[in-house]
Amino acid sequence: MAYQKLQASRALAVNPSDTINIPNPAMLSISSTTTGNGAATLKVIDALGDFINKGVKVGDIIYSLGGLISEVTAVDSATTLSVTTGIGTSRTYTLYANIDAPNNGCVLYVGTAGDLKVLTAGGDIVEFVGVLAGSFIPVQVLRVFATGQTGTAATSILALW
Repeated sequence: MAYQKLQASRALAVNPSDTINIPNPAMLSISSTTTGNGAATLKVIDALGDFINKGVKVGDIIYSLGGLISEVTAVDSATTLSVTTGIGTSRTYTLYANIDAPNNGCVLYVGTAGDLKVLTAGGDIVEFVGVLAGSFIPVQVLRVFATGQTGTAATSILALW
């Protein structure tokens, strides 16, 4: 009888997005806290960011507390980034260097039951209906969509490599 054997060495909590892929956690570039309010202006402002010297590029991905995911659209200065979703003051964030080493596919662990819509590494959009809590999805996934045909209800999702 065959069995599935999964031994992951990296993991990342998934912030679902309809447009941004799950970042590769091996490419952590910056982990810091914002010092300015960029929420209304689509910015990330960090006096200690040093974005230019740390090689931040357009297309890099930012995760922030509360499930926020954003993509860098411009490196404005050493302390300011233009992004798809701005981040307010005193918010912890993690920036992943997505352009140099994108996610080529990960498997998922679903902590809370519900439907799950994903983009596979092969480019297919698939919706898994009725995924049970504690399930592994043994499909190479690039993105977990925030919305699905019936609404994405699965939560507490981990990406595993």
